[in-house]
Amino acid sequence: MSWAAANPIVRPETTADHAAIRAVTEAAFGRPDEADLVDNLRRESAVLRSLVAEMGGQVVGHILFTRMWIDHTGGSTAAVALAPMAVLPALQRQGVGAQLIRAGLDSLRAHGERIVIVLGHPDYYPRFGFSVEKARCLASPFPPEAFMALELNPGALTDVRGTVRYPAAFGL
Repeated sequence: MSWAAANPIVRPETTADHAAIRAVTEAAFGRPDEADLVDNLRRESAVLRSLVAEMGGQVVGHILFTRMWIDHTGGSTAAVALAPMAVLPALQRQGVGAQLIRAGLDSLRAHGERIVIVLGHPDYYPRFGFSVEKARCLASPFPPEAFMALELNPGALTDVRGTVRYPAAFGL
């Protein structure tokens, strides 16, 4: 199938998509680890949003958002982890991932989420508003240059300082 003229439809995943999501994720990452993570996050009931990009009736991309927390002296602040995002290798760098991210962030914003965290490429995610600077007061096990935060509501991170806590499926 030629993908050049196709424009993806972004929609919520269904259970019928699970095998296709696994195949796309394994193809995108070249290993099963991230696909296993998706399955484990579903089992853990940590999923907030799971969207697919579909072209010609085929799933070609996937993005997952899960609940996470920022633990601090006053308790915990709810946040969202963006991970993983996968696009078939033949369609990477063609805007499919960007459409998934924008649709996901719009959905999270509409549902009252305030903070999104990503571990990702520092040249890619800032175009969507993610910032290393916004994450500077959050302790994590990740390299600071790739650990970024986004405020879906301006000021959501202003007084938040603490340690990020991911769902158990992340193994952190």
